[in-house]
Formats: sequence, C-alpha cells, structure tokens
Amino acid sequence: ERAKKENHKDPRTIIYLAKAYFDKINKNKNWKSKSAGLFKGNPVGGRGDKIAKNKYGLNIKGKTQGLSEKLMKWQDITVIVADNVPPQVFKKEYGKKIIVWKIKDIDRQKNRKVEDVIEDIIKKVNSFIK
Repeated sequence: ERAKKENHKDPRTIIYLAKAYFDKINKNKNWKSKSAGLFKGNPVGGRGDKIAKNKYGLNIKGKTQGLSEKLMKWQDITVIVADNVPPQVFKKEYGKKIIVWKIKDIDRQKNRKVEDVIEDIIKKVNSFIK
C-alpha cells in the first residue's frame, strides 16, 4: 500500500505552495493571500510538504479550504495554480482578474518531482510580485 501511495499524484501539496511562498516573500502589507481548493477538507500532507519545509522553508499543513462565495467576493485577483482547473469555474463578476498558471501536479509516475513543481511555483510567484 505504501508503494502505491508514493506513485500517485500529490496535488494537495501544490494547493498551498504558492500561498506559502507568496506569504514568505511578500513585503507589501496591503497584499493578502488566501488559498482554497475545489474541495473542502482534504488533508494537506505527503512527501511534498516535507521537502517544501526542509529545502525551501515553506510550512504547509492543515486541511484545504473549499471555494466559497465569501472568499470569491473577498479577492481582487484569482490565481489558478493548476493545469487541470478550468477558469470557467470562477465567475468573472467576483474578481477583477483571473490568472492561470498551468502548473502540473506532482506525479512520480511521470517523473514530475516535488522539487520541479516547487521551482515552477517560485518562479511564477517571483514574477507575479514584480
């Protein structure tokens, strides 16, 4: 069973990577971030979280917050950090802008390593902040 789990995708990690890195490097006190997955309550965990913490200093823990009308009204910009979430899920009247970062999930079956995903997200966040 453990071997099977190690070979499956681990999308729970990438849900919070962008937020964790943004919060770590953001110097503008007026910019706030929140993160949510399409489904509420999935536990965040897995090998990716340990690598994010030990190698990059990113603390990722807890359970995913699901999308809500309150969250969608709060935000000014929606950044979709996934290559498999259609922007049509997000109603344009809620936000001023929708940005899609086509970040592929961690997938050890296809040699998509945690480190590759983290590096992709770091590059996107750095570019976003500039």
